[in-house]
Amino acid sequence: VETSGSFDAASDGLDFWESLEAMRVRIDDPQVVGPTNDFGETPVVPAGAGPRTARGGIVISAQDFNPERVVLGDTFAPIPAAHVGDRYAGPVTGVMDYNFGLFTLLPPTAPQLQRGLLAREVTRPPREEELAVATFNVENLSPADSPQKFATLAHQIVVNLAAPDLVALEEIQDNSGPANNRVTAADQTLTLLAAAIRAAGGPVYDWRQIDPSDGADGGQPGGNIRQAFLFRSDRGLSFVDGPGGNAGAAVSVLDERRGPRLSLSPGRIDPANPAFFNSRKPLAGEFRWGGKPVFVVANHFNSKGGDQPLFGRFQPPARGSEQQRHAQATAVRAFASALLAADERARIVVLGDINDFEFSQTANVLVGDGSLVDLPRTLPPDERYTYVFEGNSQVLDHILISRAIADPPGRGRGFEYDIVHTNSEFSDQASDHDPQVARLHLGIDQR
Repeated sequence: VETSGSFDAASDGLDFWESLEAMRVRIDDPQVVGPTNDFGETPVVPAGAGPRTARGGIVISAQDFNPERVVLGDTFAPIPAAHVGDRYAGPVTGVMDYNFGLFTLLPPTAPQLQRGLLAREVTRPPREEELAVATFNVENLSPADSPQKFATLAHQIVVNLAAPDLVALEEIQDNSGPANNRVTAADQTLTLLAAAIRAAGGPVYDWRQIDPSDGADGGQPGGNIRQAFLFRSDRGLSFVDGPGGNAGAAVSVLDERRGPRLSLSPGRIDPANPAFFNSRKPLAGEFRWGGKPVFVVANHFNSKGGDQPLFGRFQPPARGSEQQRHAQATAVRAFASALLAADERARIVVLGDINDFEFSQTANVLVGDGSLVDLPRTLPPDERYTYVFEGNSQVLDHILISRAIADPPGRGRGFEYDIVHTNSEFSDQASDHDPQVARLHLGIDQR
C-alpha cells in the first residue's frame, strides 16, 4: 500500500474517480467527447463540463489534460456507437471500474443515444495565386485495405480538402501491407490511391517517395510505412527530380550562387542518425511554383507508445518517448536552418505527423528562433486538434512554414490554414487523423 503523496478527491480529478471505484455511480446527461473505439468504449464528460469545442469535443492544454473524462464500457451491455457531439439521454448509471489506465463506467443496460448530427468539414478550393499544401496520415494504407477505404480517403482529398496541390502522406505501407515478406515497394499502394482520386472526380496526381529498408522504420510489423509526396501539376506545381535518393543516402543542402538546392530530390534527412532508429526518416523534396523553389519536408516522428497513462499510478506520468522526438526535431530543424543559411528568404514547408502537441518541446525545437511558424499555434485554442485520444482532442499533425511565406514583405499575412475535421471525431473513420491544409499566398507575380 502506498503511503506517500496526498489524496484529494474534492479537487483532484484522478483522486475523485479513484474514490468511486467499484461503486454504483450516476453521470447526468453524458456528452460524447470521443468516438466509440473498436473495444466498444466511448469517452464522455458530465453535462456542464468544459470548456468545449464548437463541435462538442474537449481540447487539452499544457495545464489541463481534462481529468473530468470517463469512459462508458460495454462489459454488461452494448454501448451504441457514437460520434463527438452526441449525447446519451438522461442519467446513465453503472459500476465504476478501472482498467487499462482508464476509469470506466459499466452500465447494466444500453443507454439511449441522441445524435448531434456532426458533419464532416469541407475546406474551400485554393485561388489561382495560392499553393495549397496538405498533410494526411492515412493509417497503414495498403492494397490489403478494402476498396471502400481507398474511396473514402480519395473523397476526403478531392472534396473535403478541395484537391490540394500537394499532400504529404504518412503511413503508406508497402505493396503487401502487413505481410512480413521483405517487400518494401509501395507503388501499388500509391497507384490505387491515385486511381481512386480520379474515380472520385479529382485531378491526376503523381507521387515521389523512397522505399525504406525492410523492417527499419517502425510501425505495423511487415508494413514498412513511409511518407510520400502526392502532387498535381496542372496548376503550376512541379517536382524537381534530382539524383535519386535511397534508404541509406542522406540529402544535403547545396549552397549555389542562384540559391540553395537539394543534393537528392527526393532524399532522406540524416537516415543514419540514431534519432531515427526504428522510426520514419524525414522525406525532403524540391518543388517549383512559378519558377521558384519550394522546399518540403514530410515527417512522421516516433509515437507516444510506451508513455505512462494520464490516469496511471505514477503522477505526473513519464513521457519517455519525447526524447526521441526532440532529437528528430533537432535534425529536421538543422536541415531547415541550412536552407535558411543559404537563403534567408527560402520558401520552406515542414509538415506531417509530429506525434506531439503544439505546446510541446518538440514543436519548440522545430520553431527554433521563430524562422519557422507552427500553424496550429495560429488558431484559437478550441480549434487546435487533429486527433482524439481517449476523449482528449489534441494536435499531433503540424504544418510549419518559413517566414518568407508567412510574412511576405508588404503583403500582410501570407497564408490561410485549416484543420479539416473528417475523421478524428467519428466512429466510422477512414483514418484516425484529421487532414489539414495551408493555402500559401505566393502570388501570381511570383509565378
